[in-house]
Amino acid sequence: MEGGVNMKEENNKVPVWAYEAVKIVKPDPMWIEKGIQEGDEVYHSLLEFDVKKVEHIGSTAIPNLPAKPIIDLMASLPSLEPIDKIVETLAIDDWHYVPPELDKRPWRRFFVKVKNNKRVSHLHLMQTGEDRWEKQLLFRDKLRANPHLVEEYSIIKQQLALEFNNNREGYTEAKKAFINRVLLQD
Repeated sequence: MEGGVNMKEENNKVPVWAYEAVKIVKPDPMWIEKGIQEGDEVYHSLLEFDVKKVEHIGSTAIPNLPAKPIIDLMASLPSLEPIDKIVETLAIDDWHYVPPELDKRPWRRFFVKVKNNKRVSHLHLMQTGEDRWEKQLLFRDKLRANPHLVEEYSIIKQQLALEFNNNREGYTEAKKAFINRVLLQD
């Protein structure tokens, strides 16, 4: 693996990207293309595991939204059981596995792609039928359809990035109220 650490194998040695500061940047029109490209690569890497779909989610999937410059993807698999083999397969393309005991989200398997000690992509593997799959798509699509929500979310994200600059989990948690409100809107 390119200068990285598989967190499952060497959890004594914490990689620098694990505690990367929260930094929001101006929207990049190339994020959509990068999401498509990275999604295609992940799809082909996971074919042997009967991957059903790969989606570009998160802020980089929403035009004109400032974001952390990290492409978020989610992939649907019929089973997460062959995780050891999945880890081996994705490691070839510099994906680093963050096991559930560190990720603290047992409903997914999480991977981080790293270049130059910085996160460039996240991959959320979910079992087909996981409820959060539809919620992720619904949130993305509601923002894509409503520039006012994009503007509001932009302000919230930038304020929270200042407040939780060195606390990625706190930043994520603090966005939940907005996300839940958007999901409940008709």
